[in-house]
Amino acid sequence: MVSKRNFIKTLLITAAMPIKINANSLVISASSSPSNIAKPDDYWAKIREEYTLKPDYINLENGYYSMMAQPVLEAYLKDIRNLNREASYYMRTVQFDEKNKTKNQLAELVGCNYDELIITRNTTESLDIIISGIDWKKDDEAVMCSQDYGSMLDMFKQQSKRFGIVNKIIEIPLDPKTDEEIVDLYAKAITPKTRLLMICHMINITGQILPVKKICDMAHNKGVDVLVDGAHAIAHIDFKISDLNCDYYGSSLHKWLGAPLGSGILYVNKNKIKSIWPLFGELAYEDTDIRKLNHTGTISVPSDIAIRHAIEFHTAMGIKRKEERLRFLKTYWTDKIKNEPNIFLNTPSDPQRSCGIANVGIKNMKPSDLAQILMFEFKVWTVAIDSANVHGVRITPHLYTNTDDLDTFVMALKTIAKRTK
Repeated sequence: MVSKRNFIKTLLITAAMPIKINANSLVISASSSPSNIAKPDDYWAKIREEYTLKPDYINLENGYYSMMAQPVLEAYLKDIRNLNREASYYMRTVQFDEKNKTKNQLAELVGCNYDELIITRNTTESLDIIISGIDWKKDDEAVMCSQDYGSMLDMFKQQSKRFGIVNKIIEIPLDPKTDEEIVDLYAKAITPKTRLLMICHMINITGQILPVKKICDMAHNKGVDVLVDGAHAIAHIDFKISDLNCDYYGSSLHKWLGAPLGSGILYVNKNKIKSIWPLFGELAYEDTDIRKLNHTGTISVPSDIAIRHAIEFHTAMGIKRKEERLRFLKTYWTDKIKNEPNIFLNTPSDPQRSCGIANVGIKNMKPSDLAQILMFEFKVWTVAIDSANVHGVRITPHLYTNTDDLDTFVMALKTIAKRTK
């Protein structure tokens, strides 16, 4: 008898592109509400079977790069072999239609127009295209947050050195009580010289979800554009870019969508495309055509095509169920340690202000030491964060993470905390 897992693999590797995943094979009933399906590990054990996990440690660092599900990986490998066989013929003919199909599916997934989206290699590249593409003038101002991704802060520093712009950096509280508390911080930093706000949709080091729509509305009322770092939001929480009212949005697809490493997107509002200079020279397209921003030379086409396989796997589960499961996992372990002596959280206490990502620290212990002890003594893989006002380890479980994994992590935290005074 063919197992459910083998059935999915066979379905993927024998079909022609695009490869379809049967939602029924993932045992998701349309009548199962996201909240009801979020908790039972016996259901998510079926999803866990679709990943090849390393038995050496518990992986709670999925936010950097989340592995592809095995059916997606096998479909991706098939695409690589197909391209390798057809070589230059494929590159000069087939690749364009295939990439356009991917772009169409992505536009539908994230909720924007096809002609406002390009496929990039990651969030950093996407945001760099915008930060470097603005026609900056001396003394122009940009507003950002100390908890923003370091590479993006560095890019703004480079523009300051090159063009003489002024970077204004605010600090986001770790546990805000209202959206307005956050909006007001950005509003107070804006002056008549401010041209751009960069904000995170989900702060990568703490998991805090910012009120993007409210910030964008406020900024636009003051004549300021908004660039959103959505590295961790796509395929993690349920939203559409069209609902945010932002001007620019960048994200990585190798994180929560489970696409191949080096997959990302950039959204640019149609009215803003003309004003952005391409990162690389491109004269084949009109100034109003977003494709002018996508001239990167020869890249790995199978990576772009495999985004479709990842979308199909993701869609079979449904974003609402996925979001609820990830939030349940975060709440499960944070509830067990939030009142423990010597342990502190760097993530908002309101469960709706974060989803799967959280950050935890132990008093009087360096984050790097905590991460090392967790890995080498307890076989739990995390990443240390020691910047801005955040000092702890980031915890990013995935769909294959179960409550036993989290119980092991909680036990480790409590054991370490008892040793520390």
